[in-house]
Amino acid sequence: MENSLFLGIDIGTSGIRASCIDAEKNELSNHQIGFHRAAVDDKAAAGKSEQDPEQWRLLLDELLCSIREKLFALNSSHRITAITIDGTSSTVLACSQDGTALSPALMYNDSRCHKQAEMISRFAPSESAVHGTSSSLAKALYLLDTYPQTERLCHQADWLSASLTGKFGISDENNCLKLGYDSINQQWPEWLLRNSENAVIAEAMLPNVVTPGTAVAKVLPELVARYQLAHGCIVVAGTTDSNAAVLATGASQTGDAVTSLGSSLVIKLFSNKPIFNPDYGIYSHRLNNSWLVGGASNSGGAVLLKYFTQQQIDEMTPLLTPEQPTGLDYYPLPDTGERFPVNDSNKQCRITPRPDSDIIFFQGLLEGIASIEAEGYDKLASLGATPVKRIYTAGGGSNNLAWKIIRERTIGTTILSAENSDACYGSALLARQGFLAI
Repeated sequence: MENSLFLGIDIGTSGIRASCIDAEKNELSNHQIGFHRAAVDDKAAAGKSEQDPEQWRLLLDELLCSIREKLFALNSSHRITAITIDGTSSTVLACSQDGTALSPALMYNDSRCHKQAEMISRFAPSESAVHGTSSSLAKALYLLDTYPQTERLCHQADWLSASLTGKFGISDENNCLKLGYDSINQQWPEWLLRNSENAVIAEAMLPNVVTPGTAVAKVLPELVARYQLAHGCIVVAGTTDSNAAVLATGASQTGDAVTSLGSSLVIKLFSNKPIFNPDYGIYSHRLNNSWLVGGASNSGGAVLLKYFTQQQIDEMTPLLTPEQPTGLDYYPLPDTGERFPVNDSNKQCRITPRPDSDIIFFQGLLEGIASIEAEGYDKLASLGATPVKRIYTAGGGSNNLAWKIIRERTIGTTILSAENSDACYGSALLARQGFLAI
């Protein structure tokens, strides 16, 4: 265990990134490589978003070779003993039985599958995460129509993981949620395998599902030698990129939450029970023996940038007086409409009256976003989720001390800075978890 290292790999839309940690969770190496242009379809039609999965494999090889050299330079006795790969949610490809890619990968934001989404709406339960043109299930049905020779359906994370082990047909339940997997009963549901629309997916095409952090298989001997991995190095089941990023923050216990202060406001909470509520866009992932429940508001950093430049925000932030509330009752939105914590397609942005002082106006906007965050956690609790106990913050707004003070006062909860926000680091933690569980 002393020289054991754990590698987490995150494959995103623009490249691949890895984090290597030791047994004490210290990060020894972080490495990133961007996609070559051949991996991305530059001539995509409306709604179409594809990548070449074989380019992923080439990039993975390049990444692992680079990591091999970096680790050898640090300490020649260190060896990677477990690897976990996370990928973008709802990125799907059609494969043969042996894992050969038969199609391009339909990416998470591919939204052309209108006919399939309409079909799904007629037979899938309303609370399922399979609805919408970009769900894994809509893409799977599209692929089966387009590539009738399909024998397996693979997600990005499990396809890349299997390229290291040679064992295709295994996936994690987080990636499978939007393919229709019933994470409560931990099985593929009857409505998916047998339905009246004749959109049947043969069960043999669906992966065997394991929980994230489960040891799956050993890396192929020839790849162990190529990358100078530890003898018997294993691949551990991963998760989606957003879930891996949550794990990276340090949140792990029931009642822990993560607020991402990016362009939009996203909250995720570890709960002792799952919540599935399509009206608010809420669904749940089983993760770390809890349920990760999430919701997303349209409010967030995009609203701030609608009224101020980043330079103005940076200049005004030290001048804020968070201990003196403005009394402004704002609901900042970039456009009309909100889904969470209020489900109202006609919800209007409320940012009046506007004071003469830009600093007070800016603070009022921050207070308004904090109120939305507080309402979001209250909404989850009202739907049955565990009340929030502490919040880890990630994203561009996480370093704003004045905003932190405003949020703590508004929400009434301890707010901590994320220990890390890289999905690859979260995957490295899963690799460690899987190895220790053997």
